[in-house]
Amino acid sequence: MTTKRVNFESVIRELLWYLSGENHIRNLRRHTKIWDAWADADGNLETAYGHYWRHFPSATKGENGQWQVREVDQIRYVIDAIKRDPNSRRLVVTAWEPGNATTSKLPPCHYTYAFHVINGKLNCHLTQRSGDIALGIPFNLAAYAALTQIIAQECGLSVGKFAHTIVDAHIYCAKPGSETADYDHVEGLKKQLTREPLPLSRLVIAKKPIDELKFEDFQLVGYQCHEAIKFKVAV
Repeated sequence: MTTKRVNFESVIRELLWYLSGENHIRNLRRHTKIWDAWADADGNLETAYGHYWRHFPSATKGENGQWQVREVDQIRYVIDAIKRDPNSRRLVVTAWEPGNATTSKLPPCHYTYAFHVINGKLNCHLTQRSGDIALGIPFNLAAYAALTQIIAQECGLSVGKFAHTIVDAHIYCAKPGSETADYDHVEGLKKQLTREPLPLSRLVIAKKPIDELKFEDFQLVGYQCHEAIKFKVAV
């Protein structure tokens, strides 16, 4: 978070896009192009995390033997469940839909997370199948820490701990002079490792209902960081 600059605006714009439940990037594209490479020409995205967070398809078979699909707003479920029973062990959100995962250009990397309340504090554990250490992981850390604070504030809780499991944590590397040399992250990360971490910042979020939050409602106080390191995204 501090040994190289993390683009705070893009992190929050992306998170708010997730919370909107949209499955296209038209609105996100006005502020950042971080998802452009995986969307089609019209801005539609097969794997839109927020679409599954807010509109996950749940199929049940009716009396006539026909399958019926209803949408589940997992974010609203978690918030309501915490308010109803903070001791619940069912505070789980998933973005992994097996059918989508078999055809998607990029199935969800950070595919599920669970909340847990202890002594009035909200904790979050994220599980990620694949993590790009140079670019993706800093975004994921910042986004889910912010999400935990949003949910905690919505439920009248303090912020606890954030835990992160990465199944495949990787660094992109390439031979000098090869066609993929521009995607080599090794030298940049070696440079980052020589830097001393700086004091962490504080995030202040306006006290508004989750679905009314806008970018202007987030203030990052005291963010200190070393200069940015340029890494190219591997598509």
